[in-house]
Amino acid sequence: MFCNIADAQIPAKRFIPPAGSLKAAVVVPVTDSSKTDSMLVQLLQQYPQYFNTVLKNTQQWNVQFIYTQIDKGVNGIPALKNYFFNVDPAQYFYPASTVKLPICLLALQRLNELKQQGIDRNTTMITEANEDGQTVVYNDPTTPDGRPSIAQYIKKILLVSDNDAFNRLYEFLGRKYINEQLHQKGYGDVQILHRLSIPLSLQQNRATNPINFFGPDKKIIYRQPMRYDSSIYEQRNDSIGKGYYKGDSLIKMPMNFSEKNRISLQDLHNILLSLVFPEKVMASQRFNITEDDRNFILKYMSELPTESHYPPYAADTANYWPAYCKFLLFGSEKGALPKNIRVFNKVGDAYGQLTDVAYIVDFDKKIEFFLSAIIYCNNDGILNDDKYDYDNIGLPFMKHLGEVLYEYELKRTKKNVPDLSPLLFNYDGR
Repeated sequence: MFCNIADAQIPAKRFIPPAGSLKAAVVVPVTDSSKTDSMLVQLLQQYPQYFNTVLKNTQQWNVQFIYTQIDKGVNGIPALKNYFFNVDPAQYFYPASTVKLPICLLALQRLNELKQQGIDRNTTMITEANEDGQTVVYNDPTTPDGRPSIAQYIKKILLVSDNDAFNRLYEFLGRKYINEQLHQKGYGDVQILHRLSIPLSLQQNRATNPINFFGPDKKIIYRQPMRYDSSIYEQRNDSIGKGYYKGDSLIKMPMNFSEKNRISLQDLHNILLSLVFPEKVMASQRFNITEDDRNFILKYMSELPTESHYPPYAADTANYWPAYCKFLLFGSEKGALPKNIRVFNKVGDAYGQLTDVAYIVDFDKKIEFFLSAIIYCNNDGILNDDKYDYDNIGLPFMKHLGEVLYEYELKRTKKNVPDLSPLLFNYDGR
């Protein structure tokens, strides 16, 4: 049912202040490394029917979110203001499929570095195999002509969070390139160490497949050999939960995540911000992609699966619905969505944790804001038991959090009306 894999660890106990004026944007002092703005606490306290339980169990549920207001000047240049709730970059959570967003951007960046080889995102890409655990790709039945390509992998990632598509981009980029590039852009704590959904060893994930790109005449125009990442990464001590199942056996100790992917909510939020407003970050922090690449990503981040014919998700309504992979604002809704609202986002879910990193736009009401959130929905603290609280805790929280901040934006005074027309795309279903 869900789009991803995600998880979170329980943070240290912290103080939540009483309600007060929403005009204040004072950061609440805490004894740990988390950061909370009183405005958000006070806003949530106005909706006890939605958030009372969350506020009482912030530690247990590891609720974190970042809300960014956007105010456009008369020249259209955005001014951004961030608000935080229990955000702690040092607090580990398993990011699951949210790591696919930077990998999509890096894949397009790498193609631009290879443009002199005559390849682009639509060039035929054939994946070979040289090692145990590696698999080949010679065709893609989700394309009109059966040709695999970077473009189609990115579409499948952004539309329905396809794990195999992520793995193919991981193999194209190589683990060393991924981590070095993200570190150079200022995301120094990131570790992307493995493919998703397939049980490979650490050593197998260090090795990435040989890949060939073919031109229109069906001749190889670029050959990329198998790569092996011998880099030594900073040792970690990340764990989650109080127990986990390994096969049929219950292991009564936290599950070790020290060799799994890592990226903070703040970094994910900033990566999305740099995509939407590249001018708001330093040049060294931007992904080296073209404006056409950028619009390609934004289009498929916001397109609904029910609007897509290639891949053919629109024909598979039993498995895909409009709000599939749109947790914030829409939760588990299965019906039609408002035509005036688009969510440019990337979600993750696994091990009881939901994550969504989103830029939300209402073209009619002229609203735009960023909202990134995680919540750990695992009351019993046991992993791999398939007893997670997505439906009764996680998805309702995501839906209500999006709705409350949307309503807050609706009432918030803005000096200038933003021009959102560059975000109007022609989707496949139109």
